[in-house]
Amino acid sequence: MRWLVLASLLYSLFRAWRGWKGKHRFTQTDNATRHWTATIAHIQLFLGIWLYSISPIIAYFFESFKTAVHNRDVRFFGMEHSIMMVLAVVLITIGSMKAKQKKEDEQKFKTMFVWFGIALLVILSSIPWSFSPLVSRPLWRGF
Repeated sequence: MRWLVLASLLYSLFRAWRGWKGKHRFTQTDNATRHWTATIAHIQLFLGIWLYSISPIIAYFFESFKTAVHNRDVRFFGMEHSIMMVLAVVLITIGSMKAKQKKEDEQKFKTMFVWFGIALLVILSSIPWSFSPLVSRPLWRGF
């Protein structure tokens, strides 16, 4: 699901940039892309909340907060990752709503591009990439 969030955001950003700079009409496909990107992000948020609630790392984080907060890996998943991902979904939601409310096509595209772009940057900065020197996890589970 996490890869679907990234893919839908990238596709939305592509369509928004192309529409905005090309002065295209905001079509039903663009509207559906906006809507489904926000929907996919919300589904991921609910899955993330569920995983957060059953995670042994998070249980340890809350049980041993005073020591766990000083452990980079535990703190990352207990606070940083979760806060930033919720923030990203909030940004996507706001951007989706604002774009929907705009009257002019150019403003719809621009609004979608700016808000979704900021959300993508937040997400990319908060993923435990396999190459990260701070906190890393495999890109694909089971590998």
